[in-house]
Amino acid sequence: MRITIIDDHALFAESVAFTLEAEGYLVRRIDLADHHTTLATVLSAAARNAPRMVLLDLSLGRLGDGMRLIAPLSATGAAVIVITGSVDRSRWGEAVRHGAKAVLLKTCPLSEVIATVRRVRDGLPLMTPDERAALIEVALHDRDELRDLRGRLERLTRRESEVLGALMTGAQVREIARSSVVSEATVRSQVKSILAKLEMSSQIAAVGAAFKVGWHPPEH
Repeated sequence: MRITIIDDHALFAESVAFTLEAEGYLVRRIDLADHHTTLATVLSAAARNAPRMVLLDLSLGRLGDGMRLIAPLSATGAAVIVITGSVDRSRWGEAVRHGAKAVLLKTCPLSEVIATVRRVRDGLPLMTPDERAALIEVALHDRDELRDLRGRLERLTRRESEVLGALMTGAQVREIARSSVVSEATVRSQVKSILAKLEMSSQIAAVGAAFKVGWHPPEH
């Protein structure tokens, strides 16, 4: 059985490849270190190898998010197994939703990787329908939550957005007031309005939420 490994951590990929080759599998590791490599060339190289199975990392360094490779790789008929260092079940759910057959942690024993490969070889399911549904539900819930949060952030006035942006840099109310030439009471009132619109109970929660969705204050 042909297996392709797509992972930017060379030592990890080599270790997995060596283990699987010792089991008799034909393994190809795609080189991601070449500066000319793109997600498109990775996909093309994987397709040429015609693998029955692809072990795919979600974090591919400068190439970005491996999530974008799951659907096109699955479309070639390969069983895509995500092997990741992330413990974010929402990310796992997104991977499954895009077509991944299973998700393995990089910290799992190599014996678990081998067992997964054998199940693919033998045509056995890797997850129960309930397990898949549960992960997808987590992903969809988080996606809806992020969409709602972005909507709340859009309700901020320009001045409130500027204040939240300043809080994200670690600035205190006194510093924001001084730089804006307004009273501290005015800034506190603006912060109170921000928290009300975001439905948050603290500045820390508001700042954390803004970072979570990748929000940025408007440019001057």
